Amino acid sequence: MSNALIPSANRLLVIDDNPSIHSDFRKILAPPKDSQFALQAAEELLFGRSAVPAAVPATVYEIDCASQGQEGLRMVEQAVAEGRPYALAFVDVRMPPGWDGIETVKHIWEKFSELPVVICTAYSDYSWSEMMSKLGYSDNLVILRKPFEAVEVLQLAHSLTRKWLLSRQVRLHIEELDKLVQSRTQNLEEANGALRRSEERFAKAFRASPIPLALQSAADQRYVDVNDHFLQLTGYRRDDVLGHTHVELDLFPDLKLLQEILHATTDHHPVSNLQGTLRTNERKNLQVLISTEIFELENRPHYLMSIQDVTHRLYVEEQLRQAQKMEAVGQIAAGVAHDFNNILTVIQGHAELQLHSGELPEPLRDSLQEICRASNRAASLVRQLLAFSRKQMLNCHPLNVSVALETLGKMLGRVLGETITLKIQSPENLPPAFADAVNFEQIVINLAVNARDAMPQGGPLTISAEAVTIDEEYKTRVADAVTGKFIRLSVADKGVGMDEAMRAKIFEPFFTTKETGKGTGMGLATVYGIVKQHRGWIEVESTPGVGSVFKIFLPVADSVAEFSSTPESFATLQNGSLSKTILLVEDEAIVRETAEKILKHLGCRTIVAEDGPQALVLWEQHRGKIDLLLTDMVMPGGLSGQQLAARILRDEPHMPVIYSTGYSAGFSNGSLQDSDCVLLKPYDVSTLVNTITKALARSQSSTKFPDAVSA
Repeated sequence: MSNALIPSANRLLVIDDNPSIHSDFRKILAPPKDSQFALQAAEELLFGRSAVPAAVPATVYEIDCASQGQEGLRMVEQAVAEGRPYALAFVDVRMPPGWDGIETVKHIWEKFSELPVVICTAYSDYSWSEMMSKLGYSDNLVILRKPFEAVEVLQLAHSLTRKWLLSRQVRLHIEELDKLVQSRTQNLEEANGALRRSEERFAKAFRASPIPLALQSAADQRYVDVNDHFLQLTGYRRDDVLGHTHVELDLFPDLKLLQEILHATTDHHPVSNLQGTLRTNERKNLQVLISTEIFELENRPHYLMSIQDVTHRLYVEEQLRQAQKMEAVGQIAAGVAHDFNNILTVIQGHAELQLHSGELPEPLRDSLQEICRASNRAASLVRQLLAFSRKQMLNCHPLNVSVALETLGKMLGRVLGETITLKIQSPENLPPAFADAVNFEQIVINLAVNARDAMPQGGPLTISAEAVTIDEEYKTRVADAVTGKFIRLSVADKGVGMDEAMRAKIFEPFFTTKETGKGTGMGLATVYGIVKQHRGWIEVESTPGVGSVFKIFLPVADSVAEFSSTPESFATLQNGSLSKTILLVEDEAIVRETAEKILKHLGCRTIVAEDGPQALVLWEQHRGKIDLLLTDMVMPGGLSGQQLAARILRDEPHMPVIYSTGYSAGFSNGSLQDSDCVLLKPYDVSTLVNTITKALARSQSSTKFPDAVSA
């Protein structure tokens, strides 16, 4: 018997309309700590404030008090409901204006007859016979005459709570014994029932099992019985299976698997999770796990075969392996792109240096220009490689959404097919969005293809854009929303729609509702990541059978003028007019040498370092003489370009910094998305000059207005 089932026997209830009586019972049965109790006893002895003598009970009780009978009944009911019933109740007889004590006890015993009660009375309100006529005879009733002695109360409390506790223990013990008897009886009945079911071929449990099960004779491997899930899995009718073998039904086309099953059953050995192919009645092959167990049935050996369809699980595992492989390929691609960009930088840089070195023969000039054009095409291929590996840096600029959608519309018409009616709505005066053009196209294409797949029979697809202002009230309704001005791109279809459960999962990687092999589950996940990287959000409205609307929110560009300024062209600077001292940090020797030649040709004085630590040493040696830092992002030596710049900027906060990179993995969570301070490899001479000019101009502006910059 568990002690947790036996409630505490120290919880008492006092029902009396006199608050002083409540206090007396607490002093007797639940006195304060020794020091406090001694002080109170001394006060009472000196000043005669109470007739209750100082006595310390062996058990300190938990006392609850009620002033009327109705209140007391409610407290008893609540205590039972909480699983902490009262072990004893002291009830006064006279409690005007409500129930008297006898009525109160009667109402309590009507629901909780096991509760011991001490009737406290100072008068002969009821005779014993009158009480018995109203309450009936009970050994749970005791009369206590007022004024009472503390010892009497203590003795009654101790005796009656012990009696109540023993009674509860006995009753619980009897209940446990009864449950044990019932359990053993039930076990016996179940054992007999199991035996009967065994003799009846496990009829109920066998047929109701959600696992495909088959019962076969070990002597001739013929099916004796199969359950409904076996028939659903194989596509056969019961009559087609019973009395036949694996071979006759051609269930297992893999002969090796069939031989392993036959050998195991012939030798009376169990089989566990044997993987193979099962061929259904519709000639569809499924990947399954087969387990068999030998047992005696009707004094003859049989074996029970269970089959688990793992086709979908294996497909998911294959998808995961494919995703992991693609991630590895992406990392390799990003590394190749990084190295290839360095090579292209050298090729393009030297070709342009020669082009601007003076008068050249026409054939040589044509060859150099062709080299530059080929380098640009190669650079475009590298950018696609980086996009595939998701390692490219966002190049956010003010984007004319209307023009971008109009351009995409021509291409989407071919992608979506003739059954989709595409409609694009975008006002001409739409403000520019601050977005990466390539990634914006990716968003639109992915959403359009998703809408096409949601309309297998074709239908209308509407892509629209509008400017909206998000206020605080809107933000309270949409968790991801941000206040400010945004471009809202909406892609609406009349497809199959989605319910709430599906909408909650659509942006999870690898979640797809398309048929096996027709979807990767990454389209919407990619859109979600791009939008989040643009500091926007997505809202989805969808109704099953009606269609869906995806709403993309992208921030409006703060200023177009900032990006439309035209820096000095290379032609005005090629004669050495850019006389600045530049700290050049590049770990690739051929790139470093090429950049140094270009800078010297522009009239710059260069201080060259191979890595971050060497650059810091040179910075200390030439502090105050360096006008600009041009550093590669990813370098050996334990110090990246960002870390190097951070150390130098601590000494010189307004030092112009240009980060050169062909691989954006070194950027910390999009902290560098301003094209003025990033020089993407491969770069040509004009781009290098423009970037240096912008960086110097921005540095001068920040020096003039330091407060605005810090704000």
